[in-house]
Amino acid sequence: MIDLYYAATPNGLKLKLYMEETGLEHRVVPVRLSAGEQLKPEFLAISPNNKIPAIVDHAPGDGGEPISVFESGAILLYLARKTGLLWPRQERAQWESTQWLFWQMAGLGPMAGQAGHFRAHAPEAVAYAIDRYTREVHRLFGVLDRQLQEREFIAGAEYSIADIACYPWIVPHAGLGQRLADTPNLQRWFERIRARPATQRTYAGIDDPYAKTANFSEAERRVLFGQGAKS
Repeated sequence: MIDLYYAATPNGLKLKLYMEETGLEHRVVPVRLSAGEQLKPEFLAISPNNKIPAIVDHAPGDGGEPISVFESGAILLYLARKTGLLWPRQERAQWESTQWLFWQMAGLGPMAGQAGHFRAHAPEAVAYAIDRYTREVHRLFGVLDRQLQEREFIAGAEYSIADIACYPWIVPHAGLGQRLADTPNLQRWFERIRARPATQRTYAGIDDPYAKTANFSEAERRVLFGQGAKS
């Protein structure tokens, strides 16, 4: 059994999508971010960066004590390597998938997150920040579009954790100021994954987090955006 500490953010949805695709036995543990549940000591013992998702695997491959893993990319890699599910069989394809997983973690996710924040969550409009991050997301969409030019999936012919990692950050494209029509290969890939039954189940009832201006209370803003080194 795997405990999945989860909220319906793009990073949380990666793991929900992986679980739906693979059918891995798991228990969802909701984490209410605006209520500060990610700051509780028991959660910090699992995820010291106070972010979701995180997992506790009660049956690790080495047969030892339960193991906790935080950071969505690390969790995807851990589960894929443990189970072989959504993990390419050939070593070269494994490295291809890993490269694009790291690309998403280092580039697409952080830049899209900043674009979404300044476009929808910031208490005041900052024109430079909106332009800077919206343009960078557009560049990254172009990188992915070129990768998909003659490929069915990001790492080649097989659906893998690279696709799982990237898809939730393409879903809110409109709220990020992007038009998929500008990147036709990416749009084709996006529509293919959106049609998968597991994707339909994962996203049932899920709203675009950047589709409209957020209405956070001051207390919620402090919890979500006001943490410092000693928080």
